[in-house]
Amino acid sequence: MKKIKFILAILAILLTFQVEAQKPNKSTVNNLPGYASFGEKFTPNKVLSKDAMLKKYKNLKKGDSIPVQFKTTINSVCKKKGCWMKLDLGKGESSFVKFKDYGFFVPLNADGNEVIVNGYAFVDIVTVDELKHYAKDGGKSKEEIAKIKKPEVTYSFTATGVYIKK
Repeated sequence: MKKIKFILAILAILLTFQVEAQKPNKSTVNNLPGYASFGEKFTPNKVLSKDAMLKKYKNLKKGDSIPVQFKTTINSVCKKKGCWMKLDLGKGESSFVKFKDYGFFVPLNADGNEVIVNGYAFVDIVTVDELKHYAKDGGKSKEEIAKIKKPEVTYSFTATGVYIKK
C-alpha cells in the first residue's frame, strides 16, 4: 500500500511538471514579429507616440519617475558598446536612454531605426563631465566636446526592454 501511495505521489508530481512545461514561455509569447528584442521581453501595451511622450516629459519634475512605453526613431547609439541611445521626441527634443543595470546593449548601427522602449521616464540633470563622456562615446570631435560648458536638463529613460525594427 505504501508503494502504491509513493508511486501515485511521484506520478502527481511528474504530471504537474508536465503541465507547467506545456504552458507558453512568457519570453516567446511576447516576441514582436519584425523586431529584434533586447533586454526583457514585454508586451507592447498603451505605447505612446513620440509627441505624447514629449508631453509626458514636459509635465515631469526632477525626482518624478513614470513607467511607460513609447515608439519613435533612434537618433544615435553609443558607438563603443551600444550602452545608450538617444531617441527622437520631435520638436528638436530627445530622450537619453540607458539600460537597466547595464544589463544589455543595442547594436552600434541601430541609428535611424524604429524602436519601442519599455521602462521608466524621468527628468535628470547631466553634469559637464558626463556630457563630455557621452559626446566622446558618440564620436564627437575634440572641438565639439570642448564646447560643452554647462550641465544639461535631460529627458532620461531607463529601459528594461527594447524592440528595434529589423
